[in-house]
Amino acid sequence: MSDVSAPFLPRSRVAAVQAAPVFLDATATVDKACALIAKAAGNGAQLVAFPEVFVAAYPYWNWLMTPIEGSAWFERLYRASVRVDGPEVAALCAAARDHGCTVVIGINERDPVSVGTLYNTNLIIGADGSLLGRHRKLVPTWAEKLTWAGGDGASIRVYDTPVGPLGTLACGENTNTLARFALLSQGELVHVANYIALPVAPASYNMAEAIRIRATAHSFEGKVFTIVACSTVSEEIIAAMSAERPANRALLERRSSAWSGVIDPHGNLVGEALIDDEGIVYADIDLGACVGPKQMHDIIGGYNRFDIFNLTVDRTPRAPATFADAPPAGDDASEEKPS
Repeated sequence: MSDVSAPFLPRSRVAAVQAAPVFLDATATVDKACALIAKAAGNGAQLVAFPEVFVAAYPYWNWLMTPIEGSAWFERLYRASVRVDGPEVAALCAAARDHGCTVVIGINERDPVSVGTLYNTNLIIGADGSLLGRHRKLVPTWAEKLTWAGGDGASIRVYDTPVGPLGTLACGENTNTLARFALLSQGELVHVANYIALPVAPASYNMAEAIRIRATAHSFEGKVFTIVACSTVSEEIIAAMSAERPANRALLERRSSAWSGVIDPHGNLVGEALIDDEGIVYADIDLGACVGPKQMHDIIGGYNRFDIFNLTVDRTPRAPATFADAPPAGDDASEEKPS
């Protein structure tokens, strides 16, 4: 009998960080993230997952103010955003390398060309400190459209890491069945789903339960481990958002708005979940546990009908324009060359 705990199906300790950023301060938030990476790695974590747009704020003002009132906050967020090739990301990569762990972390990414364009981006950083990739949230959810542009299919990818084949989606896109299937179809076995606490959701919406349901669905359908990392709402954020509108405090203090934890391939919680409060959730995962459930429902293999269903994913990077430049003088291939 083959050993399903062989190196290609590793056992690992993973960590999900549930915390708030230092509001609109990218440098201080990166310092906090690096300290949390060190702490998690010190407790044996080989993968550290951080919340959505952890660096350095979620635009709660979109839900609490008119677009005109929130415009000044958008400018502040833009100034607190980061470039992928900037010093903040370099510091995160160095922390991953120094502590030998894979890191997935959400940032507000500044477009390298268009001033004022931001992306909700997840960075995937290797244990050697290399930037393996970035995933830009495909469709900002509801009020988020006032802040972020949509990503493209170029980042629908699964990455080879020491903890296994890893993919990631941000917040509401974990509801997108085709995006999830596209990751599973590339052999994903470890999925990082990161979120923000959303106490400003409609009163009938239990954000913590919604996060748990989505994570359970992906794990059960794909027979994978899902690591959920969610942000919290700090007093600093509450004070900023309620300074001129005291009624906002009650909205932002609503409980059952954040959920972090790890779900196994059967859809079961591994260990304990963390609700609302800051902390780190740890879990030991064994990718060998993905094998047995696949015999029952392998939706990227024997439990599908590829003669009936066909999914095409366009991973062409999008750009504002494509330029066809004339060749430099003297480079005309038709020009006669001296022998």
